[in-house]
Amino acid sequence: MSEQSKQKIKVCTFSQQPLFQEGILRWLSGIEDIQIIGQAKVTEKEVIIEIMPPDVVIVDIDAPSDSGLGLVQRLKQRLPSVGVIVLTSSPNDDQLLKALETQIAAYLSKEISGDYLANTIRRVAKGEHPIREDLTSRPEVAGKILHQFQELSTKPEVETLIAPLTARETEILSYVAQGYSNKQIAVKLNISEQTIKNHVASIMLKLNANARTQAVVIAVQKGLISIDQPPNPTPRQD
Repeated sequence: MSEQSKQKIKVCTFSQQPLFQEGILRWLSGIEDIQIIGQAKVTEKEVIIEIMPPDVVIVDIDAPSDSGLGLVQRLKQRLPSVGVIVLTSSPNDDQLLKALETQIAAYLSKEISGDYLANTIRRVAKGEHPIREDLTSRPEVAGKILHQFQELSTKPEVETLIAPLTARETEILSYVAQGYSNKQIAVKLNISEQTIKNHVASIMLKLNANARTQAVVIAVQKGLISIDQPPNPTPRQD
């Protein structure tokens, strides 16, 4: 493989529509810094991507029964660091909320141009999360995300339940925000998976969250972690 091809952003695409796949391939084939290394159907049960891991995957989530988002979850479990861009023909708030739970980096309409898609691929490959701009520009969506705990946070008695996170808890929550599972975090930090589970339970209690995704949203809103920043290592204390 040449030095030039090594520097290209490696992309895999997933869709149930062959014509749509061909369109993406045609859009991106002439772009020097992007290389399509694989294409597959959303509903394929076994997708081998570990041999040549992509930097970015593009998933068409118009497939029936949320199979597109299901694929995103499986991809993030196998390759937590991969950047995921989802494309939809009918963008809506409910779908965006579901997509956010799978730790995607960008949520785009199929009406975008090829140049816009290419630029988004470059941003996601650099570790950016353009989807955060969607939340900033659409406060009603952010409001829905926070709905489950906003009412509680207005009650004075609840405030006493929110305690500062320890350095280790902040580090673990940062990994959760990057899409890592408990097992993967345990390997990363060289501590037991049960210890990670205990920390996650403590984090959720402190933040009044009833789900991992909700804990991440609360922490980001409070400025405790940043999705765009990698976790800061802390000395082993467990």
